[in-house]
Amino acid sequence: METVIREIEAKSILTKSNLPVGDYSVNPYVGCTHGCKYCYASFMKRFTNHPESWGNFLDVKYWPAIRRPEKYAGKELFFGSVTDPYLPEEAVFGRTEELLRQLQGSGVYLSIQTKSDLVLKDIDLIRTFEDARVGFSINTLDESFRADMDRAVSIERRLAAMKKLYDAGIRTTCFISPIFPGITDVEAIIERVKGQCNLIWLENLNLRGSYKAVILDYIRQKRPELIPLYDEIYRHGIRLYWEELDASLREYAKKSGLEYVRNDDSMKNPFEAPPVIVNYFYHEEVKKSSAGKTGRRREMR
Repeated sequence: METVIREIEAKSILTKSNLPVGDYSVNPYVGCTHGCKYCYASFMKRFTNHPESWGNFLDVKYWPAIRRPEKYAGKELFFGSVTDPYLPEEAVFGRTEELLRQLQGSGVYLSIQTKSDLVLKDIDLIRTFEDARVGFSINTLDESFRADMDRAVSIERRLAAMKKLYDAGIRTTCFISPIFPGITDVEAIIERVKGQCNLIWLENLNLRGSYKAVILDYIRQKRPELIPLYDEIYRHGIRLYWEELDASLREYAKKSGLEYVRNDDSMKNPFEAPPVIVNYFYHEEVKKSSAGKTGRRREMR
């Protein structure tokens, strides 16, 4: 299906955020052409009234120029809470790049989350922001499974882009999310990225809304041996899998000389090698602990 693209006027591009990773959310687009089957942001269709299926529409935002961007100094702006700021269409419309230019010299902290190596086009621009951080979502090293789940660039391209940013002195994060029980090999991914990132975030697959049926159908068709495990987790709400994974990763980190913390734990400066592994398995706990996010973020610098 051909992607339906519209250009729209937005009142503002910065939205106050309740996320534990930013003070403001920044989404230069509505919709996301990566079309991830597990995307929680597909709920946006309830508010946008797009008839197209998730992944097949994109609204390109234009907003009034930010007046006095310096008033956001010291605030963390999280790019990509419900879209990817570096979709292929960014190469045409350049809305993320435009916003970065508007914010230059303002004193804001950037946290960019993407599944694209297109971020490399803005590497020199990103480097002008103090303590900028770029994260890549990687939940598998299996390109076949990746292709089943999204239309973003290959895992190898994401890893190569992460290394280029890291080598350029830009802080990088590997976001291992969502972790598919019985499919995602978390330790293998950590082994692959631990020399080229500062933080490793872990997040479980949290099935809800319209995509719950999509993922469970996929498991039935492609990985039927995992049906009992998925029923245990997603039909009966049993946490045992995540508790055991938490324990095994804590032990792995200890043996590997890595720091491993829960989202509500204190941690050392995570931007000094080796990387810190942060467990965000339990969404309700993340929500409860988000009130102190800004102070903890600053302490981590």
